[in-house]
Amino acid sequence: MHKYIFVVGGVISGVGKGAATGSIGLVLQSKGYKVTAVKIDPYVNIDAGTMNPIEHGEVFVTDDGDETDQDIGNYERLLGADILSCNYMTTGRVYQSVIEKERKLEYGGKCVEVVPHIPEEVIRRIELAATKTKAEITLIEVGGTIGEYQNVLFLEAGRIMKYKHPKDVLFVLVSYLPIPKMLGEMKTKPTQHAISTMNAAGIRPDFVIGRAEVELDNMRKQKISFLCNIELQDVISAPDVTSVYEIPLDYSREGLGDRILQKFNLSKRGENLQQWKKMVGSIKSCEKDVKIVVLGKYFTSGSFSLSDSYISVIEAIKHAAWFNKYNPKITWLDSEEYEKQPLKVKELLQFDGLIVPGGFGTRGIEGKIAAIKYARENKIPYLGLCYGMQLAVVEFARNVCQMKNAHTTEINPTTNYPVIHTMNDQVDKIAIKKYGGSMRLGSYPALLQPDTISYKAYKASKWFKVSKQAVINERHRHRYEFNNLFRDVLIKNGLIVAATSLDGVLVEVIELKDHPFFVGVQFHPEFKSRPLDPHPLFIEFIKVAMSKS
Repeated sequence: MHKYIFVVGGVISGVGKGAATGSIGLVLQSKGYKVTAVKIDPYVNIDAGTMNPIEHGEVFVTDDGDETDQDIGNYERLLGADILSCNYMTTGRVYQSVIEKERKLEYGGKCVEVVPHIPEEVIRRIELAATKTKAEITLIEVGGTIGEYQNVLFLEAGRIMKYKHPKDVLFVLVSYLPIPKMLGEMKTKPTQHAISTMNAAGIRPDFVIGRAEVELDNMRKQKISFLCNIELQDVISAPDVTSVYEIPLDYSREGLGDRILQKFNLSKRGENLQQWKKMVGSIKSCEKDVKIVVLGKYFTSGSFSLSDSYISVIEAIKHAAWFNKYNPKITWLDSEEYEKQPLKVKELLQFDGLIVPGGFGTRGIEGKIAAIKYARENKIPYLGLCYGMQLAVVEFARNVCQMKNAHTTEINPTTNYPVIHTMNDQVDKIAIKKYGGSMRLGSYPALLQPDTISYKAYKASKWFKVSKQAVINERHRHRYEFNNLFRDVLIKNGLIVAATSLDGVLVEVIELKDHPFFVGVQFHPEFKSRPLDPHPLFIEFIKVAMSKS
């Protein structure tokens, strides 16, 4: 049995399709069904790895090493399951497959055309994801907004599937209902136009999820129902919420899960959202704040400040804070400000902890190093993620080991002290500009050293595997690594190598002596944090940050 639900967006981009898709999946999961989610990105890029985080948001890395859209992270956090590369596709990936098949004569000499061969390849990939994950219900989020020509072929794939299997395919429109200040009234007309555009593509939505600042009243629901030929109970209210994790509970109260099962002629196998309800309830009961600053550079877009570039980091902070019964107060600061105004770094004393997340390039780097130095000297809890770990090594080499102008070769290839350098297998790739999908990607094991902060953090969790050794598995995305030529001198001056690759070559975690919490990790622990299962390093970071306050 395979059932499919397409989720599309109307009126505006960023309407919340990813959160809606994951939330629908969780509601159906709670009723006893095996669920998976697929994301279709309408970009010609093969994957999300080469996209600017400011424009596209975070690049989320899967266990099997795919660089995907941030919505894959939404699915993992909401469904509590690993989503693999077979669940992600882009326009570029689809066209690439069709062209490769044509070159191999797999079309038997036919004239290969955009229709039907591109939609057929999309359908093949959707069905493959359903089969590989052994899902009973597969949700497919179509990127973009209804009316854009970029996603027309994906909608056509959905139309074909509905035509062939009318009882096994449903469509959900997540649409926005604005409330113009000058009018003070919720308007349905933009959603009506979105539904009309769907109809023109040969698709009728089975459900409309109405996103708005407040709940949809009955009058608005009736208007959409009557004018757009949708049953009243299939117009679902989705008002703004404090936490994305409230959305599944809202959908459940609106009866969305039961209606989906009715349309699929499936029986409910149970109802199990108690743990989720308890978690959401605990969020609302947190009283004391923990103040964390995330220092990055992918925040600004014109006059607006964005956080999607670091969404997994922000969610991991929230998970750990809630676990410790604290309300997370997250401030994101632009590291370039510390280059323009060096004395401004003193503002870090106002916060309970500092995180420097991953990134690339030269912009803002000296500001980050200045902040790391200040956190080290003033005993501010520090967590460095990937680039944040590498820059912590650079700062320590410069200011503790007296290696003047020590650097990463990514920024200064001619430094006398290349404490961070290019990984051996990356040198040739960089030389021929082979950038897409070529980094060290995906899950790798690491060996923890006893008597370290990291060992303590992992040991208290189910993430810890002990036989003769303490092994963890974490996701990576990097081209540069700790330079072992400088390992001995750095250790001699107080740097702790808290974890390495299993062969002992790659430094995976660094710590400092005589500091309450100074940890840098070469991997991205934020990718594996879940609301019901926070990452142990973030939990320990928040604990120490709380004790500081």
